[in-house]
Amino acid sequence: MKPYDAIVIGDANIDLVVAGCEQIPGPGQEVFVPNMTLHVGGGAALFSLALAKLGLKIAFNGILGEDGFGQFVRNQFSLYGIDTRYIRSSRKNNTGISIAINPEKDRSFITYAGTNSEISLKELDMDSVASGRHVHLTGYRGSYNHREYVDMTRKIKALGLTTSLDVGWDDTGEWYDGIFELMGEVDVFFMNEVEAKNYTGRSSMEECLRELSRHSRHIVLKLGSKGAVAAVGGTTTYRSGFPVTVKDTTGAGDSFNAGYIYGFLSGLGTDQCLLYANACGAMSVSQYGGNTGTPDGPALEQFVAEKIGYTTDSWQVVL
Repeated sequence: MKPYDAIVIGDANIDLVVAGCEQIPGPGQEVFVPNMTLHVGGGAALFSLALAKLGLKIAFNGILGEDGFGQFVRNQFSLYGIDTRYIRSSRKNNTGISIAINPEKDRSFITYAGTNSEISLKELDMDSVASGRHVHLTGYRGSYNHREYVDMTRKIKALGLTTSLDVGWDDTGEWYDGIFELMGEVDVFFMNEVEAKNYTGRSSMEECLRELSRHSRHIVLKLGSKGAVAAVGGTTTYRSGFPVTVKDTTGAGDSFNAGYIYGFLSGLGTDQCLLYANACGAMSVSQYGGNTGTPDGPALEQFVAEKIGYTTDSWQVVL
C-alpha cells in the first residue's frame, strides 16, 4: 500500500476574488465593491484540495515564495491533509497572485506568475512520485516544454503509476501539434471544448473526439454547463451537467478533474466518473473561490442523490 493516492505537480498561488466590480477605476479614481475574498488558486492546487476533500491522500510538488501568501497556501494544504514536504521554497520570486475581477460575469484577471514560473519537471523529486498510485500533471506549454513532459510521463509509467494531465489554455496561440504525442503517453487526458477545437482544427465535438481518439486511449472533454463527454477504448460516453446558480467559475474545471479522477482511482466506470466530475464542477461554481464549493465525499453523494433526477441525459456509443 503506497502512502499517497495521488501526487500532484504544478501551480499554486493566491486568488484575490473581486466581486461586483462594475467598472475599472481610471487614474486617480477609487471604486468600492461589495466583497473581496482571498483563496488558494492555481489549477494544480485546486485539483489537490478537491481530491483531498473527497478523502484521497495527496502530496503536492510545487514552488512557493518565502512570504505570507506562501505560508497561507501551505496552511490550507495542511488543513486538508495534503502533504507539503515536497514543496520547494524560493527566494527568487514571491508567491504568485491572480486577481479575478467580476467572477460572476465575464471574468478579467491580473496575474503575477511568481514562483510558478520556476516550475520544471526536470527538477521533480522522483522519490515523491514513486510513493503514489497516480500522478496528475499541469503546466504543459507546447513546444517550450513538450519534450520534458513526454520524457517524464514515460518515466512515471515505468514506475507503474497511472497519469492524468489537463492541457490548459495555450496563451501563446501556438496550439502545438506535438500534443498528440503526449496524449499517447497519458492515461487520462483532459481538455475543454475550445481547447479541443483549437488543437484539432475541427468544428464539432464529434469530429474533435474522433480525431483525439486516434491519439488518446482515454480523452475527457469538458463542455461547461452542457456536461462532459469521454472517449475510452473506442466507446464514447456523455453525461449532461447539473443545473445550478453560478456565482464563480474559477476552478470549476479543476474540481471537475478531481471528481473524475476520484472515480477513476476508485475503479468506477466512465459513466460514474463523469457523474462525479459534473457534480464537483457544479458544486464548485455555486460558491465564490476555486475550492470553497468543492465537496467532501458525503456532500458529493448527497448532491448527486438530490439532483440526479435533473440530469438523466446520458448515452454511450461504440466508435
